[in-house]
Amino acid sequence: MKKKTCLSLMKASGLLAALFLSGCDDWVLMDPKGPIGQSGKSLILTATWLMLIVVVPVIVMTLVFAWKYRASNKNATYAPKWAHSHAIEVVVWFIPCVIIGVLALITWKTTHELDPYKPLESEVKPLHVQVVALDWKWLFIYPEQNIASVNELAIPTGTPIAFDITSASVMNAFFIPQLGSQIYAMAGMNTKLHLLADEPGTYMGMSANYSGSGFSGMKFDTLAMSTTDFNAWVEKVKAAPQPLEKEQYTELVKPSEANPVAHFSSVESNLYQSILNSYGSYCQSPSATALNSHEALNSKAGEEAQQVSMNVASEE
Repeated sequence: MKKKTCLSLMKASGLLAALFLSGCDDWVLMDPKGPIGQSGKSLILTATWLMLIVVVPVIVMTLVFAWKYRASNKNATYAPKWAHSHAIEVVVWFIPCVIIGVLALITWKTTHELDPYKPLESEVKPLHVQVVALDWKWLFIYPEQNIASVNELAIPTGTPIAFDITSASVMNAFFIPQLGSQIYAMAGMNTKLHLLADEPGTYMGMSANYSGSGFSGMKFDTLAMSTTDFNAWVEKVKAAPQPLEKEQYTELVKPSEANPVAHFSSVESNLYQSILNSYGSYCQSPSATALNSHEALNSKAGEEAQQVSMNVASEE
């Protein structure tokens, strides 16, 4: 009876696991389309397999021991005076230490190889793209082509893409899972990322850091295409009816959700740098910020004292 109950529980657990995993049909992280993404996938799998060397035996032994030494098993070995085993000590300490050492070496190596600030080695000249995280949309500026787009990133395959990334709102994170690393976007700061797409396709881009009510819809399409098709896309954007000047940007920066793709035929000079500079006050050192706050409080206190003196004088 108990055996049937255990089998029923195992079957139910399997069905529940299948149910929970049924929504995981699109494992984009495990389907990389660029060298950085491929390296990231290899790193994840390698680290996972190494850790499973410890995890799987522990799980198996837990189940085996629970079954073998159950209360109803009268044939189980009873050894109340047993307390130590040199062989077990060697196994449970030596193997995990070796795994930790291997993981440390892999981490050291890949940390430098996959540094997002490190330019990709290629004979092809990189394409520069400036990325601005807005509420709740993405602005892509192509300084060399003098065009911009919203929620659509077009890139040529086989060409390194050098991203400069910032935010015009709260902290965010820029992520194209199939191409590689994610990196934070922060107001008043410029972060860098280098990616490359090996083959044509449309790859999902997203925000990977909660940023408010519109966070879940803050997605964009990454259109990887041939150089010829990319040049045609650039010409199409240049034919768009409106430029991205200060007036258009002021409207664009306002919070909005479910934003459609938009193209801008030209971009105001140094717009990206202006966005960075507009948050300069947030980049002050803590001491400078504290000093400014102290001066503001003193100034306010002085004004209040002066007002009180004037009121007293008028009453007299």
